[in-house]
Amino acid sequence: MLATGETEFRSPGRCPEGGRWRETCGPGISMRKELAEARAMETSSQEGRKGPPPRDAPPLVGLLLSMALMNALLYLCLDRLFISPRRSTEDPTRCPYGHFRMGPTSNCSPWLSCEQLRTEVRQMKRVGEGAVKRVFLSEWKERKVALSRLTRLEVRDDFLHGLRMLKSLQSEHVVTLLGYCEDDNSILTEYHPLGSLSSLEATLNLSKYRSTNTWQHRLQLALGYVAIIDFLHRSPLGTLVMCDSSDLPKTLSQYLLTANFSIVLNDLDALPLVNRSTGALVKCGHRELRGDFVAPEQLWPYGEDVPFHDDLMPAYDEKIDIWKIPDVSSFLLGHVEGSDMVRFHLFDIHKACKSQTPAERPTAQEVLDTYQKVLNLLRDTATSQTREML
Repeated sequence: MLATGETEFRSPGRCPEGGRWRETCGPGISMRKELAEARAMETSSQEGRKGPPPRDAPPLVGLLLSMALMNALLYLCLDRLFISPRRSTEDPTRCPYGHFRMGPTSNCSPWLSCEQLRTEVRQMKRVGEGAVKRVFLSEWKERKVALSRLTRLEVRDDFLHGLRMLKSLQSEHVVTLLGYCEDDNSILTEYHPLGSLSSLEATLNLSKYRSTNTWQHRLQLALGYVAIIDFLHRSPLGTLVMCDSSDLPKTLSQYLLTANFSIVLNDLDALPLVNRSTGALVKCGHRELRGDFVAPEQLWPYGEDVPFHDDLMPAYDEKIDIWKIPDVSSFLLGHVEGSDMVRFHLFDIHKACKSQTPAERPTAQEVLDTYQKVLNLLRDTATSQTREML
């Protein structure tokens, strides 16, 4: 006898009575039935937990889903075909920091070192001189370049400041740096044979450039000038002020005219930083400034009876650059057919630039936006008039 709850194990063919082999036995059949019932109950329990079998989706729902998927794919295809891709914020034609490109088709090369400047650059003739640098037309690998050398050691700090600015502000608005050597006090930049903006009128009077002497091209030059001021005021280094601008000829000499009639900033020796978070303002130089070209806040405020003293001269901010925009633009616009119409459309913004209160003057970005709107407006007007004539 087995204890209650114990299971009796038998060979599948042996019966307990008589010791004979049989195909089946009573107790074996009973055990099989119990096992079968247990399996059936377990299966039923699992099916109960799973819930009812899923129903097939109606054909209409599948059709609608297919149509929605097809419409989405079609939209993506049309978007790629007919909508222009978004422009990247990075200019693909610019080289990474520490590199330069000579022309749009050349590869980027590292800035030339002292050794390369000494052995590979051939100095030719002097083409310009200022208080800080002498500029020589030179040659590097059969290309014309501009080699700048320090004039005297007393202004070396200004020279090195200009080099730091040149390295940090490389962009479409600034002349391309090719190399430098602080030990030799030399800087190598791209050469622009048309020279500075001071010679603009002489250049446009040449027969090969007379076709570009139009209000459209001149307004583009003015727009480029304002774009440079806006770039300086919102530069990667902060708000920079163009201090080498005590009069119109001096201001024009700081910019170069490129072969495709755009403007680049060439002289970066005097670009002090305005830092409003610390309250740091600027003063352009240490001598008294006079005349109507400079902003009112740059003039000595204590009258003729009090001698000028730099320590008593109040500082100012970047709005001095805004004051000078109308005068520089007037020179760039010249007196060609249509330039007076451009001046008429720019009258209000130029009037705002000449506000006696610096805070009331517009930002360079606001001036730039207005210039662009005027250019677009006059272009559209000229196009409409041409169509009517046809």
